[in-house]
Amino acid sequence: MMRTKKSTRAAQYAALTAYLVFLAFPFLWLISTAFKPARELGSLHPTWIPKDPTLENFRQAFDEQPLLRAAGNSLIAALSAALIAVVIATPMAYVMARHRTRLAKAATGWVVISQAFPFVLIIIPLFLILKNLHLINSLLGLIMVYVVWSLPFALWMLVGYVRAVPAELEEAAAVDGAGRVRTFVSVVAPLLAPGVVATAMFAFITAWNEFFFALVLLKTPEKQTLPVILNRFIGAEGVADLGPLAAAAFLATIPSLVIFAIIQKRITGGMLAGAVKA
Repeated sequence: MMRTKKSTRAAQYAALTAYLVFLAFPFLWLISTAFKPARELGSLHPTWIPKDPTLENFRQAFDEQPLLRAAGNSLIAALSAALIAVVIATPMAYVMARHRTRLAKAATGWVVISQAFPFVLIIIPLFLILKNLHLINSLLGLIMVYVVWSLPFALWMLVGYVRAVPAELEEAAAVDGAGRVRTFVSVVAPLLAPGVVATAMFAFITAWNEFFFALVLLKTPEKQTLPVILNRFIGAEGVADLGPLAAAAFLATIPSLVIFAIIQKRITGGMLAGAVKA
């Protein structure tokens, strides 16, 4: 029996290690490529670690494209979309979770189905709507699109978090004379904090990495986001300027990693706090 348990645990660790290697390989290769000089990038025998590491790719990336301005545009769009999405989705999720009517079930089903729609089905009507609103080539228009696109996923996530909050806590607050709004703000919202943070993080990362909507809706280089600018490192014939592209792509991944590293502890701490309160 002990041997079986040890073998099972060893197999689990081996599978987890293989999965981590699978996830880490593209990122590690990206970092390696970002620091390789041009002669190593063109070598027929690529190496994991650059033999002569250089920062020239980073200098070229900043010289060739307006990365800082594009990163600022992406940051504004992603942060705004994430904040607006969770502000709208949180009370909606509370209502859908606590009032399980046919309408709420239909809305939940529609939320799930809507995530299966490909972008190409909605881009033309979306473009026409934003054109009539004079929001083409506007960060505000892009933010509105990101909010609408991330709202179903945010709502679906938060409904699960709301259902995990014991209804007895709300009943106790009602006995003490608290109304619906006060109960939600004082009792439910603090316990939902980890879910709200996690949802906002996923909405931010989705908007930060989004390419298709930004490519179609933003026309001038001054308004374009970072994924669109990264596409410029690929020439007309499809030949990529590999070194600067890898350097710019590596820099583009840093904000997501930093935000995840900062928020991860707060998510875990909030979950534990919520469990104690419950």
